Amino acid sequence: MNINIKIMRLLSVTILILITTITNGQTSLNDINLNIGSYNVGFKHYNTTDSTRTYTRIYDYNNQKIPRPIPISIWYPSNQDTNGKEQLSVLNYLEILKQEEEWEHLPNEQILNWFYYPNTPENQSHQKELTNAYSELEYANEKFPVIVYAPSYQASSIENFAMCEYLASHGYVVISSPSRGTETRWFSNNNAKEMENQARDVEFLIKEVGKFPKANYNQIAIMGFSFGGLSNVIAQTRNDKISAVVSLDGTERYQYKLLEKSPFFEPSRIDVPYIHMGQKNIPDQVLNEDNIPSELNSKFQLYDSLTNSTSYKLKFKNLTHSYFSTLGVLFQQRDKRQDKSDFEIMESYKWVSVYTLNFLNAYLKNDTNALKLLKNTPSVNGIKESLLKKESKNASNPKITFEDFNELALKQNYKGLYELYVSTKTKNPSLEIPEGNLNTVGLQLIFNPNTSEQGISVFLLATKLYPKSANLFDSLGEAYLFIDNKKMAIESFEKSLSLNSENQNAIDRLKQLKQ
Repeated sequence: MNINIKIMRLLSVTILILITTITNGQTSLNDINLNIGSYNVGFKHYNTTDSTRTYTRIYDYNNQKIPRPIPISIWYPSNQDTNGKEQLSVLNYLEILKQEEEWEHLPNEQILNWFYYPNTPENQSHQKELTNAYSELEYANEKFPVIVYAPSYQASSIENFAMCEYLASHGYVVISSPSRGTETRWFSNNNAKEMENQARDVEFLIKEVGKFPKANYNQIAIMGFSFGGLSNVIAQTRNDKISAVVSLDGTERYQYKLLEKSPFFEPSRIDVPYIHMGQKNIPDQVLNEDNIPSELNSKFQLYDSLTNSTSYKLKFKNLTHSYFSTLGVLFQQRDKRQDKSDFEIMESYKWVSVYTLNFLNAYLKNDTNALKLLKNTPSVNGIKESLLKKESKNASNPKITFEDFNELALKQNYKGLYELYVSTKTKNPSLEIPEGNLNTVGLQLIFNPNTSEQGISVFLLATKLYPKSANLFDSLGEAYLFIDNKKMAIESFEKSLSLNSENQNAIDRLKQLKQ
């Protein structure tokens, strides 16, 4: 068997462990004890297609080619009163799993017999549990940062539903689709191809979420578990819309050579904040019996190669790989060779969720308290040393470009630009704001009636930074003229003319305005 495939299967939540080494878990959703945020959580699931790619359903023996189906699960904040509304159950989520597995008509009582997890009384009881989400709530009337979630190897969009609900309750839109193969539901033997394919699915979701009315398209993070983390690295290196990366024991830690097969992979292009939360060291017994390379415990070539990213590496000493997902925590049978108690697993999963939220708050919402928690040692945050080990490093060669500055300006709707410039320049002395770039952005904004005021703001910054530029004052005059502020237009054109007495446009405009 190909070693890459072997490792993927060993790390997959779908792996079946010998019955002699397992015990049933005794957990519930309530045991995770997540601190749900101030928003109610709406959930919707729908199907769309990517017409640029073809696909065959696995049980379509006619081998009919169809546009690639993209089932989409989306969690979002809501302020709607939920009195009288019925919460989604775990079974409701598993019904989505049936659809994604292309067994839509499978009776619900057969789900555990057919998919992944043993049909035990404990697992049957989990299906009846209520979640924190409600179907089709009204959207909260504001825009929220976006998280695109990439599931593990051949896994469902809902595999981490508790964490997705948790993040949505704290003011995030979370969107996900299943991890499925390039040609069919199942992955091929070429994991490099499947990695690229899942990265394309992530990019499809980024485009899709732009249609969602309350998604802030300028604040996008990606989050992935296992194989999804691997694919997310590729997605980030070729998509500048992505502002942060969360990896839940992502396979990029274990399969660096697979990354190197991608023509898009360059460690230097990973230039956004990155956090990897990984499993405990695999015991020698498991390494030997399951034929797992021992280097998986210590080697992390990607993290070591990052130079342009503020990066965090966390090791959760009570978690094995499966327990970085909700379905794993609830349904996965415990491996007596290495798994901790249910209480210890739930406690760690809670902290994985808390660190994820604070990382996103720090880098998408500029939350200083969240950043402080990230920078603290675990003990300062009240976490036992026996539970978590943390390492971090700052970007050794941080660079900020005009495009970066413009993105920051856009996030605050081009308000307070001079203050933003001063603070950004203080942190990044190498920052350069070319006069021509400001002029171009300002003109693009000003001549759009929906963004004219933002254009004025850009030109006010530009003329403050370049007070002797006749051209910028001329453009500012055009901006004021476009919004019919004749007084300020005259002042601006007169200033331009004082700096360049041969500015024919200013001469003509002043003649026109003073008639």
